[in-house]
Amino acid sequence: MNSSPITSLGVGSGGVLSRFILGCATIGNLSHPMSDDDATEVLETAWNAGVRTFDTAPHYGVGLSEERLGRFLSGRDRSHFVVSTKVGRLLVPSDQDVDGVEGFFATPRRARIRDYSREGVRKSIEQSCERLQLEHVDIVLIHDPDDYEEVALDEAYPALVELRDEGVVRAIGLGMNQVPMLERFVAKTDIDCVLVAGRYSLLNSEADAGFFELCASRGVAVLAGGVFNSGVLANPSAGRYGYAPPSEEVLHRVSEIESVCLRYDVSLAAVALDYVLRNPRVTAAVVGARSGGEVHENVTNLSVEVPDALFVELRDRGLTEVPRWAPS
Repeated sequence: MNSSPITSLGVGSGGVLSRFILGCATIGNLSHPMSDDDATEVLETAWNAGVRTFDTAPHYGVGLSEERLGRFLSGRDRSHFVVSTKVGRLLVPSDQDVDGVEGFFATPRRARIRDYSREGVRKSIEQSCERLQLEHVDIVLIHDPDDYEEVALDEAYPALVELRDEGVVRAIGLGMNQVPMLERFVAKTDIDCVLVAGRYSLLNSEADAGFFELCASRGVAVLAGGVFNSGVLANPSAGRYGYAPPSEEVLHRVSEIESVCLRYDVSLAAVALDYVLRNPRVTAAVVGARSGGEVHENVTNLSVEVPDALFVELRDRGLTEVPRWAPS
C-alpha cells in the first residue's frame, strides 16, 4: 500500500470494508427520483453493514446528495466516518425547469456553474460543508476538468494545497472519466489520490498497468469508480453503459462473461467487483446503490471468493484483459 494520507483516513488501510466506498450519486436522484426515505435506507443499510466512507459531489443532484448525506451523518461521531466531495461546479439558485438536467431528476432548483478558480474552489468547499453540516471534509477532488485543464492546474490545485495545509481538507485529488489527464496531474502535482471512473473494469481497460505503476511511484492512491460501468455489469437487462443504453456488442460481451461466471457459481456483480479490488494498486472501490438491498448485495459480494481460473478463462477467451498481477 502506498504512503498516501488516504490510508491514514482508514480508506484502504486494512480490512474488507475499508476498501469499499459508498458512491452517493444515486441518492442525488441520478437517472430517476429517489425519495428521502429510500435515500436514508441506502445510507442506513451501508452504515449498519460497517461502511464508513462516502463519496459525494455538488454535481450529484445539484447538492441534493450532499444534503441527504449531511442529514444522515448529523450527530454521529465525526471521527468515525470519512467524506469525499468535489469542486469545479458552483451551485446557484435557478428559476428554470431543472428536472432531468445532466441526468438528475426531482432536484432542487439550482444550476451548475463550472468554476475551477481559486475563489470558486474555496466557495465550493464552503457551500459543501454547509450542505454536509460538517466543519471540514476529508477528501476533495477536482471534478471533471476535461475542458479546464489549465485553470484546474494553475488555480484549483494550488487552492486545494492551501486548504490541505490549513487543515480544512485532509487529502486532495482529481476525479475523472478519463485517464490521460489523470496521468498528467499525477506526474506534475502533489495530489494524494485519483478517482478513475469507469476506466478500470471487466469491460474497460483504459487504466492499464502503466497508470497504476505511475500512481504507485508518486504515492498516489487509486479509487476506482464505475466498477459496474453504470450498471450493465450488475444488472445486464436493465443497466446502462457509460450512462447510456448499452450497445448490442456490449450486451453480447456481458452475456458471454456472465455465462462463465455462472459456470463457476458466482454472480457477475461479484466478479466485476473482485476484478477491480484484486488489483493491489487499487486502494478502494466506489460503488453506488439504489436500495438497501443493493447495498447489502454489494457488501456481501466483497467476501465472495472468485476462482483464479475464472479470470484465466475470461482472458483466454478474449472477454477481458487480465493484468500481470492476476493469475497466469
